Amino acid sequence: MSSDPFQNDLNAPGLLPTDAIAVRALTAGDLQAIVKIDAVSMGRSRDEYYRAKVGEALEQGTGPRTSLVAEIDGHAVGFLLAKVYFGEFGQSEPVAVIDSVGVDPRFRGQHVGQALLRQLLVNLRALRIERIRTEVDWTQLDLLTFLQRNGFSPAPRFCLERRLD
Repeated sequence: MSSDPFQNDLNAPGLLPTDAIAVRALTAGDLQAIVKIDAVSMGRSRDEYYRAKVGEALEQGTGPRTSLVAEIDGHAVGFLLAKVYFGEFGQSEPVAVIDSVGVDPRFRGQHVGQALLRQLLVNLRALRIERIRTEVDWTQLDLLTFLQRNGFSPAPRFCLERRLD
């Protein structure tokens, strides 16, 4: 059995729970839906933050996308913003980094996050990317659980920070 929990999903015949969720490339028109989904989760609007992130994602050019939007009945219900780095922090191999992910609370538990992650993996395989990283606040237990269920584990590198007083 493969250690990649999505490998079986990608090759399995029949319907998958994620099949009812359309996942597509991010567009400029998705900005307000992303801001709204995030604001419900964060308790405040981060319009300028997402304006910059969406603008950056749209500059990616052509080819398989790493920033995605999930739709149900034509309405955006989730998003995933990721980026591919071709070497950073002393590493020479390419790596994808998930920057932001959000699911409308009304659709949580309905495989929206998994559909976004599944499509991201398909796109990353097309780019021959073999590793994905992300950072999560350790108090976000629901997100940590989701990532663990989908094959993520602690990385062998430590994230360090220093306060600037």
